[in-house]
Amino acid sequence: MDQIFFEIFEALPRQGPGDAKSTKKAFSKLAGLPEHPEILDVGCGSGGQTLILARLSSGNITALDNHAPFVDKLKRNARRDGYAERIHCVVWDMNSMNFPEESFNAIWCEGAAFVMGVSNALKAWRPLLRPKGYLAVSELVWFKKRAPKEVKDFFAREYPDMKHYKDIYPVIESSGYKMIDYFPLPGESWWTHYYTPVEKKLVALRRKYKNNQDAQAIFDSFQLEIDMHRKYSQYYGYGFYIMQKAKT
Repeated sequence: MDQIFFEIFEALPRQGPGDAKSTKKAFSKLAGLPEHPEILDVGCGSGGQTLILARLSSGNITALDNHAPFVDKLKRNARRDGYAERIHCVVWDMNSMNFPEESFNAIWCEGAAFVMGVSNALKAWRPLLRPKGYLAVSELVWFKKRAPKEVKDFFAREYPDMKHYKDIYPVIESSGYKMIDYFPLPGESWWTHYYTPVEKKLVALRRKYKNNQDAQAIFDSFQLEIDMHRKYSQYYGYGFYIMQKAKT
């Protein structure tokens, strides 16, 4: 079934909620970066945000993802846009990264920290940052403490570790960072480059796999996720957290 998932995601501009304005806004909070910073983009996907980071900085970016076709697409787009020399693409599992300590001025992760768990990711990545280095992470969170049972039950199954957005703050501080800024991603982050093209893709894939019940179940699951957000987006979404490595 992995092939089904990749067919859904590979053609998308982004493999999760996000948008250029939010990436730029988060990057603008990284005050005092050197002229040519070293940046690590963890879980880069096909690199929608990686290319934006390349435009915003004049540094070197190590873009890492465990799915080779995503990384290959980023390589092609980096060559197309003239960033091949500054974007170093790596096929690697974020759980087994072994970069030398203090390799990076900034670590970026849009929508992928959940793979390790936010607390685990923050602690594991801190040693990779240089003194006063930055970490920027977008994470799925509750915007309100109380939500309808339908959406609560949905995420109890899909992401049981999902937290209220303010409950991430103490996790950041206890992991050795200073909180710099937080903002929620706007609605367009979910629809323009993600759910709208996903819904179109699902229509075509349902026809292609019309006799495959397992595939149809996957498509139903994705449609349910989209329908949940269409009904309950006021209760949850992605929060962007910008933090700086603190002295210990």
